[in-house]
Amino acid sequence: MAVLKNEVKSFIVQALACFDTPSQVVESVKNEFGVVLSRQQVETHDPTKTSGKGLALKWQTLFHDTRKRFREETAEIPIANRAFRLRALGRFVEKAETMKNIALAMQVLEQAAKEVGDIYVNRHRKDEPDEEPAIPTRIQVDVVDARKPNAEP
Repeated sequence: MAVLKNEVKSFIVQALACFDTPSQVVESVKNEFGVVLSRQQVETHDPTKTSGKGLALKWQTLFHDTRKRFREETAEIPIANRAFRLRALGRFVEKAETMKNIALAMQVLEQAAKEVGDIYVNRHRKDEPDEEPAIPTRIQVDVVDARKPNAEP
């Protein structure tokens, strides 16, 4: 295993924090620094993996800070914004109609309907953290006799 300079280690940790796969990071390191690594060696720089359990605190902190910043800045990426995606879909429908490609236009319209209908939204993550959690209205407790095989409540 090659000894890596801090500059390369930093690059690897930050790439992994931005959800790049080890294979993608291997390719990026090869292109950027001319260093050939294995996927396993790259994976040791990810503290969320078992192989990265012994990663130095300095690199763990960099990883978690980078991942937090990456998640927060997602809103600044245009394609992450629903309005941006809908505008693009609108342009695609117009283009498909001018090409007289009705099948494509219908697919794009279906995609837009799914976008507007929140089919791609994870409801559990959409809730604001300062909102109160839902209060259960009913609790059910079933008693099962463990001495009897296949006992049902």
